[in-house]
Amino acid sequence: MRMGGLIILVALLTLVLAACGGARSVGGGTTATVPPGVVAGDPVAGIEIYKGVCSTCHGADLKGVGGLGTPLAPSAFVADHSLDALAESIKVGRSVRDPDNATGLDMPPKGGNPSLDDQDLLDVAAYLKALN
Repeated sequence: MRMGGLIILVALLTLVLAACGGARSVGGGTTATVPPGVVAGDPVAGIEIYKGVCSTCHGADLKGVGGLGTPLAPSAFVADHSLDALAESIKVGRSVRDPDNATGLDMPPKGGNPSLDDQDLLDVAAYLKALN
C-alpha cells in the first residue's frame, strides 16, 4: 500500500512540474518562452558539445580557424546577445548572404549537426557566454 501511495505522489508531482513550463529567464536578463522540459543552458554540458561540433571551425581554444570560423571568445557578437538569441543563432546558422558573415562561408544550422536539440543549443550558448 505504501508503494502505491508513493507512485501516486510521484505522478502528481510530475503533472504539477510539467504544468509549470512557460516564460523563464534564460540569460542576458531577458525573458523568453522556453519549450517545456528545456532549462537555461548548462555551460559544463556545452563544453562537450562545443568540442564535438563547433571546434572544427571555431577552434578548440575558441580563437577561430582561419577561413572557416570566427573567434567566439572574446566575441562582441556573443557578448551582445542574450543566451536565447545566441542559441537561436546557432540553430539557424549564418548564410554567406548575411552582411555580418565575415568568413564568406555558410555556417550550417546547428553547426551541421541536426541531432542537436534546443537544450544542447542553450548549453553551447551558456558555455560561450561564460567565456565572454
